[in-house]
Amino acid sequence: MIDVNDLRKGVTFTLDGELYRVLQYQHYKPGRGNAVIRTKLRNLRTGATLERTFVSGDRVQDIRLDHQTVQYLYRDGDFYYFMDTETFEQFPLPDALLEEVKPFLVENMELELSSYEGERLGVELPITVDLRVIEAPPGVAGDTASSPTKEVTLETGYKLQVPLFIEEGDILRIDTRDGRYVTRV
Repeated sequence: MIDVNDLRKGVTFTLDGELYRVLQYQHYKPGRGNAVIRTKLRNLRTGATLERTFVSGDRVQDIRLDHQTVQYLYRDGDFYYFMDTETFEQFPLPDALLEEVKPFLVENMELELSSYEGERLGVELPITVDLRVIEAPPGVAGDTASSPTKEVTLETGYKLQVPLFIEEGDILRIDTRDGRYVTRV
Protein backbone atom coordinates (compact mmCIF):
# COMPACT_ATOMS: atom_id res chain seq x y z
CA MET A 1 0.00 0.00 0.00
CA ILE A 2 1.22 3.48 -0.83
CA ASP A 3 -0.04 6.87 0.25
CA VAL A 4 -1.73 8.89 -2.51
CA ASN A 5 0.86 11.63 -1.86
CA ASP A 6 3.40 9.23 -3.46
CA LEU A 7 1.45 8.95 -6.73
CA ARG A 8 3.32 10.33 -9.73
CA LYS A 9 2.94 10.11 -13.50
CA GLY A 10 3.42 6.50 -14.63
CA VAL A 11 2.68 4.85 -11.26
CA THR A 12 0.37 1.82 -11.51
CA PHE A 13 -1.99 0.72 -8.76
CA THR A 14 -5.22 -1.15 -8.07
CA LEU A 15 -8.39 0.51 -6.81
CA ASP A 16 -11.77 -1.21 -6.42
CA GLY A 17 -10.47 -4.26 -8.30
CA GLU A 18 -9.34 -2.29 -11.36
CA LEU A 19 -5.80 -1.51 -12.59
CA TYR A 20 -4.90 2.14 -13.19
CA ARG A 21 -1.90 4.15 -14.42
CA VAL A 22 -1.48 7.79 -13.41
CA LEU A 23 -1.43 10.06 -16.48
CA GLN A 24 -1.49 13.40 -14.67
CA TYR A 25 -1.00 14.32 -11.03
CA GLN A 26 -1.65 17.58 -9.18
CA HIS A 27 -1.21 18.18 -5.45
CA TYR A 28 -3.46 20.97 -4.19
CA LYS A 29 -3.39 22.40 -0.66
CA PRO A 30 -6.34 24.66 0.15
CA GLY A 31 -6.05 27.22 2.93
CA ARG A 32 -7.80 24.97 5.42
CA GLY A 33 -8.16 21.25 5.70
CA ASN A 34 -6.32 18.36 4.15
CA ALA A 35 -4.45 18.45 0.87
CA VAL A 36 -6.27 17.20 -2.20
CA ILE A 37 -4.61 15.09 -4.91
CA ARG A 38 -6.22 15.43 -8.34
CA THR A 39 -5.30 12.70 -10.81
CA LYS A 40 -6.12 11.68 -14.35
CA LEU A 41 -6.04 7.89 -14.58
CA ARG A 42 -6.14 5.31 -17.38
CA ASN A 43 -7.86 2.01 -16.74
CA LEU A 44 -5.30 -0.50 -18.02
CA ARG A 45 -7.92 -3.13 -18.86
CA THR A 46 -10.40 -1.00 -20.81
CA GLY A 47 -8.26 1.96 -21.91
CA ALA A 48 -10.81 4.43 -20.48
CA THR A 49 -9.56 7.57 -18.76
CA LEU A 50 -11.10 9.17 -15.72
CA GLU A 51 -10.37 11.94 -13.27
CA ARG A 52 -10.26 11.02 -9.61
CA THR A 53 -9.67 13.19 -6.56
CA PHE A 54 -8.08 11.73 -3.42
CA VAL A 55 -7.78 13.25 0.04
CA SER A 56 -4.33 13.31 1.61
CA GLY A 57 -3.95 10.20 3.76
CA ASP A 58 -5.85 7.84 1.41
CA ARG A 59 -3.96 4.72 0.41
CA VAL A 60 -3.95 2.58 -2.74
CA GLN A 61 -2.34 -0.78 -3.54
CA ASP A 62 0.65 -0.29 -5.82
CA ILE A 63 1.54 -3.04 -8.30
CA ARG A 64 4.54 -3.98 -10.38
CA LEU A 65 3.95 -4.75 -14.04
CA ASP A 66 5.91 -7.41 -15.93
CA HIS A 67 7.61 -6.36 -19.17
CA GLN A 68 8.75 -8.32 -22.20
CA THR A 69 9.97 -7.35 -25.66
CA VAL A 70 7.47 -7.83 -28.48
CA GLN A 71 7.39 -6.96 -32.16
CA TYR A 72 4.42 -5.27 -33.82
CA LEU A 73 3.29 -7.31 -36.84
CA TYR A 74 0.09 -5.93 -38.38
CA ARG A 75 -3.42 -4.59 -37.82
CA ASP A 76 -6.57 -6.55 -38.65
CA GLY A 77 -9.82 -4.72 -37.99
CA ASP A 78 -10.04 -3.74 -34.32
CA PHE A 79 -7.01 -5.81 -33.30
CA TYR A 80 -3.27 -5.22 -33.48
CA TYR A 81 -1.09 -8.33 -33.66
CA PHE A 82 2.22 -8.70 -31.85
CA MET A 83 4.86 -11.41 -31.52
CA ASP A 84 6.90 -12.32 -28.45
CA THR A 85 10.54 -12.06 -29.61
CA GLU A 86 11.65 -14.96 -27.39
CA THR A 87 8.91 -17.56 -27.91
CA PHE A 88 7.61 -16.30 -31.30
CA GLU A 89 4.05 -16.58 -29.94
CA GLN A 90 1.65 -14.25 -31.78
CA PHE A 91 -1.25 -12.58 -30.00
CA PRO A 92 -3.74 -9.73 -30.58
CA LEU A 93 -4.40 -6.63 -28.48
CA PRO A 94 -7.66 -4.70 -28.87
CA ASP A 95 -7.76 -1.22 -30.33
CA ALA A 96 -8.93 0.35 -27.02
CA LEU A 97 -5.73 -0.62 -25.16
CA LEU A 98 -3.49 1.06 -27.76
CA GLU A 99 -5.22 4.43 -28.11
CA GLU A 100 -2.17 6.56 -27.26
CA VAL A 101 0.41 4.47 -29.20
CA LYS A 102 -1.48 3.93 -32.49
CA PRO A 103 -0.15 7.09 -34.20
CA PHE A 104 3.41 5.79 -33.83
CA LEU A 105 3.09 2.05 -34.61
CA VAL A 106 5.08 0.86 -37.63
CA GLU A 107 5.29 -2.76 -38.72
CA ASN A 108 8.26 -4.71 -37.30
CA MET A 109 8.79 -2.13 -34.51
CA GLU A 110 9.99 -3.58 -31.19
CA LEU A 111 8.09 -2.49 -28.08
CA GLU A 112 7.73 -3.38 -24.40
CA LEU A 113 4.58 -5.33 -23.51
CA SER A 114 3.16 -4.64 -20.04
CA SER A 115 1.35 -7.44 -18.27
CA TYR A 116 0.02 -8.13 -14.79
CA GLU A 117 -0.36 -11.69 -13.53
CA GLY A 118 -0.36 -12.98 -17.12
CA GLU A 119 -2.95 -10.46 -18.36
CA ARG A 120 -1.66 -8.37 -21.29
CA LEU A 121 -2.38 -4.70 -20.68
CA GLY A 122 -0.69 -2.74 -23.47
CA VAL A 123 2.61 -1.70 -25.00
CA GLU A 124 5.09 1.04 -24.23
CA LEU A 125 6.77 2.93 -27.05
CA PRO A 126 10.42 3.95 -27.17
CA ILE A 127 10.97 7.63 -26.38
CA THR A 128 11.48 8.48 -30.06
CA VAL A 129 10.44 6.84 -33.34
CA ASP A 130 11.50 7.54 -36.92
CA LEU A 131 8.63 7.97 -39.39
CA ARG A 132 8.52 8.86 -43.11
CA VAL A 133 6.66 11.94 -44.37
CA ILE A 134 4.06 10.91 -46.98
CA GLU A 135 2.36 14.26 -47.51
CA ALA A 136 3.90 17.73 -47.15
CA PRO A 137 2.64 20.94 -48.71
CA PRO A 138 5.33 23.17 -50.21
CA GLY A 139 6.92 25.47 -47.68
CA VAL A 140 6.43 29.12 -48.53
CA ALA A 141 8.48 31.55 -46.52
CA GLY A 142 6.44 34.68 -46.10
CA ASP A 143 5.96 37.45 -43.65
CA THR A 144 7.08 35.56 -40.53
CA ALA A 145 8.34 36.97 -37.28
CA SER A 146 8.96 33.63 -35.59
CA SER A 147 9.72 30.05 -36.59
CA PRO A 148 7.31 29.22 -39.41
CA THR A 149 5.82 25.72 -39.53
CA LYS A 150 3.56 23.63 -41.73
CA GLU A 151 1.45 20.52 -41.15
CA VAL A 152 2.66 17.23 -42.63
CA THR A 153 1.23 13.70 -42.62
CA LEU A 154 3.40 10.75 -41.61
CA GLU A 155 3.22 7.13 -42.79
CA THR A 156 0.98 6.18 -39.86
CA GLY A 157 -1.52 8.95 -40.66
CA TYR A 158 -0.31 11.11 -37.77
CA LYS A 159 -0.25 14.86 -38.52
CA LEU A 160 2.08 17.34 -36.87
CA GLN A 161 3.69 20.75 -37.25
CA VAL A 162 7.26 20.82 -38.64
CA PRO A 163 9.66 23.44 -40.03
CA LEU A 164 9.14 24.61 -43.63
CA PHE A 165 12.19 22.76 -45.03
CA ILE A 166 10.65 19.29 -44.46
CA GLU A 167 9.60 17.56 -47.71
CA GLU A 168 7.82 14.38 -48.76
CA GLY A 169 10.04 11.31 -48.29
CA ASP A 170 12.00 12.80 -45.38
CA ILE A 171 12.31 10.67 -42.26
CA LEU A 172 11.54 12.51 -39.04
CA ARG A 173 12.33 11.64 -35.44
CA ILE A 174 9.21 12.12 -33.31
CA ASP A 175 9.04 12.27 -29.49
CA THR A 176 6.34 9.74 -28.53
CA ARG A 177 5.70 11.33 -25.12
CA ASP A 178 4.16 14.48 -26.59
CA GLY A 179 4.04 13.81 -30.36
CA ARG A 180 6.41 16.64 -31.28
CA TYR A 181 8.96 16.88 -34.09
CA VAL A 182 12.55 16.40 -32.84
CA THR A 183 14.76 16.37 -35.95
CA ARG A 184 15.12 15.20 -39.52
CA VAL A 185 17.05 11.93 -39.77
